[in-house]
Amino acid sequence: MSNLNIVIIGPEDFGKEIGKKGTSTDITFYNLKKGEATLTLIEPSRYPEKLSSLFYAVSLADVAVVVIDKVTAQLGECILELNCAHLSRGYLILRNYLDAAQISPLIKGTVLEQYKVLPDDLNVLRETLLDDAAALPAIKTDSPGIIPIDHHFNVKGIGTVILGCVQDGTVHKHDQVTIHPLGKSIQIRSIQKHDDDVNEAHAGDRVGLALKGIESDDLDRGYVLTASSGIQSKCEITGTAKIIQYWPEPLKEQMVLYAGHWMQFLPCRVQKVAAGGDWRSAEITLSFEKELIFKSGSVIILHYLEGEKLRIVGTLELA
Repeated sequence: MSNLNIVIIGPEDFGKEIGKKGTSTDITFYNLKKGEATLTLIEPSRYPEKLSSLFYAVSLADVAVVVIDKVTAQLGECILELNCAHLSRGYLILRNYLDAAQISPLIKGTVLEQYKVLPDDLNVLRETLLDDAAALPAIKTDSPGIIPIDHHFNVKGIGTVILGCVQDGTVHKHDQVTIHPLGKSIQIRSIQKHDDDVNEAHAGDRVGLALKGIESDDLDRGYVLTASSGIQSKCEITGTAKIIQYWPEPLKEQMVLYAGHWMQFLPCRVQKVAAGGDWRSAEITLSFEKELIFKSGSVIILHYLEGEKLRIVGTLELA
């Protein structure tokens, strides 16, 4: 069974026309299964009020569907977020007599230049996405699975259950894993994919895991479940910041940003800036009150919530 995770950026509840509504908080999930292909559609249901809602939905996705009925500042912000996330696979659906020539200047130089334009037809979109899911290669590796938690709760008769997408590797039923940043060892009791019990899950799969050895109250969104030794948890990180072309001025020490990575959206403070000759490519150090969970080579998306207009700053590439 192959699963495709799709962020839907467009009218509210657009996903319900394609799949069955599932978990709904600040991000809403819709699910569709046809044969061996499954779709998980994700909508940022609290955006634009909460920028974190947009980040979470984009972070979970392998593909984007952008429905455009008018050109707005909100659309521009979504384009910047998708570009910073390097989400290069996607589709554009144009409405209200908009055409590709009108949109082209907005997406020039971004990953959206690679998106295909589809007609405004739900059947075409549904079948296109199912075909994409069916064509996905099987990704099975021996490396331990990495699952950032996006939801967690207690289920009567089962115990603690978490929901998340497998970012990398393979996770098995009965695996002994660690919850970061707690450092606590727990066991995976069972695995479900789209309501089916399975023995293992792979990168790209949307899973529900029943856990043994921890209570739901001990967990938080953004915690990471894995047996991998390559996961780090730190309150200070240093990397190379790539600032978007629209950001008006250099980053300054003591500036408060929000770092988005996996299912984390954490406030942080700029401690050091070493810009050299180009302030749009500067080495910066960020400090956090809560530990950031990441692995080597991670890319962090930087946000600025105090901005009235521009809230996307750029990315931070870790060594």
